[in-house]
Amino acid sequence: MSTLALENYRCYVLGNMKKDPRTLMLVTVMKNLQKLGYVFKVFAVENGEARSLWEHLAGHVKLLVSEQLGHADWTIFEGVIADSLEAKEAISSLMQEPFRSVPLIWIVHEDILANQLPVYQRMGQNSLISHWRSAFARADVVVFPQFTLPMLHSVLDDGNFVVIPESVVDIWAAESYSETHTKQKLREMNEFGEEDVIILVLGSSFFYNEFSWDNAVAMHMLGPLLTRYGRRKDTSSSFKFVFLYGNSTKGQSDAVQEVASRLGLTEGTVRHFGLNEDVNKVLLMADILVYASSQEEQNFPPLIVRAMSFGIPIITPDFPVMKKYLADEVHGIFFRRNDPDALLKAFSPLISDGRLSEFAQTIASSGRLLTKNLMATECITGYARLLENILHFPSDTFLPGSISQLQGAAWEWSFFRSELEQPKIFILDSAYASIGKSGIVFQVEEKFMGVIESTNPVDNNTLFVSDELPSKLDWDVLEEIEGAEEYEKVESEELEDRMERDVEDWEEIYRNARKSEKLKFEVNERDEGELERTGQPLCIYEIYDGAGAWPFLHHGSLYRGLSLSSKDRRLSSDDVDAADRLPLLNDTYYRDILCEIGGMFSVANKVDSIHMRPWIGFQSWRAAGRKVSLSSKAEESLENIIKQETKGEIIYFWTRLDIDGDAYGRKNALTFWSMCDILNQGNCRTTFEDAFRHMYGLPEHIEALPPMPEDGHHWSSLHNWVMPTPSFLEFVMFSRMFSESLDALHNNLNDSISCSLASSLLERKHCYCRVLELLVNVWAYHSGRKMVYINPRDGSLEEQHPLLQRKGLMWAKYFNFTLLKSMDEDLAEAADDKDHPRERWLWPLTGEVHWKGVYEREREERYRLKMDKKRKTKEKLYDRIKNGYKQKSLGG
Repeated sequence: MSTLALENYRCYVLGNMKKDPRTLMLVTVMKNLQKLGYVFKVFAVENGEARSLWEHLAGHVKLLVSEQLGHADWTIFEGVIADSLEAKEAISSLMQEPFRSVPLIWIVHEDILANQLPVYQRMGQNSLISHWRSAFARADVVVFPQFTLPMLHSVLDDGNFVVIPESVVDIWAAESYSETHTKQKLREMNEFGEEDVIILVLGSSFFYNEFSWDNAVAMHMLGPLLTRYGRRKDTSSSFKFVFLYGNSTKGQSDAVQEVASRLGLTEGTVRHFGLNEDVNKVLLMADILVYASSQEEQNFPPLIVRAMSFGIPIITPDFPVMKKYLADEVHGIFFRRNDPDALLKAFSPLISDGRLSEFAQTIASSGRLLTKNLMATECITGYARLLENILHFPSDTFLPGSISQLQGAAWEWSFFRSELEQPKIFILDSAYASIGKSGIVFQVEEKFMGVIESTNPVDNNTLFVSDELPSKLDWDVLEEIEGAEEYEKVESEELEDRMERDVEDWEEIYRNARKSEKLKFEVNERDEGELERTGQPLCIYEIYDGAGAWPFLHHGSLYRGLSLSSKDRRLSSDDVDAADRLPLLNDTYYRDILCEIGGMFSVANKVDSIHMRPWIGFQSWRAAGRKVSLSSKAEESLENIIKQETKGEIIYFWTRLDIDGDAYGRKNALTFWSMCDILNQGNCRTTFEDAFRHMYGLPEHIEALPPMPEDGHHWSSLHNWVMPTPSFLEFVMFSRMFSESLDALHNNLNDSISCSLASSLLERKHCYCRVLELLVNVWAYHSGRKMVYINPRDGSLEEQHPLLQRKGLMWAKYFNFTLLKSMDEDLAEAADDKDHPRERWLWPLTGEVHWKGVYEREREERYRLKMDKKRKTKEKLYDRIKNGYKQKSLGG
């Protein structure tokens, strides 16, 4: 097996290119994944100020405007990473074949869709929910940065939700807020004294709209602390307890004041703020934070990250998630959960003479330093592991480096320092606020529900729909009316057909018959291309499999679409339905393992019924996506040359197999067979030799791998070529037998997905494709065809592997037409006699089955039908002579 490999790309699709926390996270992850050997190509749905940064990291950034979303060939990437809900339009193109098998990771930071989902449910908009569920289900993995987000999106869960924690949003929020606000000013605005020691009590984020039992437990746990410090009057400073949980309604504040009164606390000692207020303000005013939740959370609480970034010492229960990131008495202080005495003991070292102690200040400083790169390593390694599990690494790529190289990673703050110093208002004050905006959510709403005016769903969850829009009842009534009209129409037509017609009505009958024939013809109306092809010497069939490939197909007199799948054929064009011409392609297993060559078999099957031109060509839909399709200048050059050279065995190709160098930059390091090995898990030569030996029945001691020269010339790839139609039929004859031999080597009925030519699940699905793509080179070289490369840009011609240089190298005896024809007839005879060598025999299914016996049987059948017709005519004549001619009465 060759050790050479080629680099393949992974794709980023950005919802926008703002310089914000989301971009910081993605940039950090990309830079570290690049260290492991990943190569990225960046697409963006919207332009922005971070474009220069992305281009510095990954080269040119391509903007996907709405009209061009379908013009990206996603199959050239090993996987796609989509960022934010705004990338949904790009994901829509990934929901169509041939892109459905491309691995997709969708990162969802926003909560705006989660806030709208309950509204959709209340309004009965199940189709809208199903639309989003289908989009989420397309992703192999939907990644959320917090554990609360999967819960909020649970109605869309298809079992593919994953959480990879990150902290940059909260660190960024704290850093930005500190640039424009000061602790002293905020205290003055909220009527706190400069000498007050403000102890912030943070409750659970699970309970938002009511004073929950969790908060009641927290109050009980805080009892000794409140009693000891809330009643003190012997110091120059006073202790203020600020509770941050729930919302800012009067009921929440009254509940807190009631507890304070019951404990006998001094008036003004206790205040309450809701999570729907400016939480950054509340955090920055505090001196100490006590995390008083009794509910263990899966993720590190975001508001604690912000508090630590503000330089506030924290006291927290000894939850596992807290101990995972923090060191006791270094970054914070732990206490045994639900233990009031342990909390009081943990709190005491932070106060000295009524003020914060030096110990508290040390902890605050250590905590702030820790948050700078909090969760960076975990986030980066999380994405690295995710890529390893999701991506299908093909045979021709390097495997990524070890994840252990990523230890000690840090957030790339250096790229965003100016944005932190000049903060922009895009993060709202609420802990539940959406990160940025998501217009796509409301665009989809408009598509499904009409013009929508949506208010803040966090506050009142209301949605106003225009009164002029039809309601569900209106649609039901309209459907009943249409149904009744249709029933009456059908009934009247049936009655009309049963009524007697006068003789003068026959003219109308003929007119209706002609109209019916016309309508039948227009079911698949010929386009301009078919009309222009009349009299043309050449037709190039563009092979595609799926509606996602439609934007890459050409129109006009030179091209005709060839759809491998009946359901994905362009109805407005006269594309060939390959599965209709070759029923084998209705079997998805064989359609997948044969790929484009299956389409060629369908065209060759009874070729005279579809192709009556002297020249024939094929082009994969991928050619346009990879910028190797023929330009108009090259098309003109090709058409002119085939008009001049009407004779001769020749093949023109315009997509080269890339063997000019390897991933290390070494020139001419690859040969035809070594490149084939790279594309087929190192087993191309072995498999080709075994298939060739099986095809010709060669003994083991005879060499069976046709030699391919190392002359520095080009070879064809992607099935982009043109040749005379008789040559094409000969190539198909050879290819059918070779494909059958390949299938015989892999004919294990108990294991339909095993493939010696593949290293990934996706490659196993298309097992034979990469070998069959190169087969035309072996056949053309050894059958003595002239091979000419046509430059797809300028149309210049250059002969490859000249015939004079092939002397002594060609295996012409194996590619002789007479030999191939006799082998084809032997297989046809076996198929005709039902003498199948195995249960799953591919050859008879790939095209016509003809041998001498078939011709003789067809001639005998025609003779029998002829004689039978003569006999019936004689009997009819004899009967008429004997009994006379009697005309039947009309209507009898």
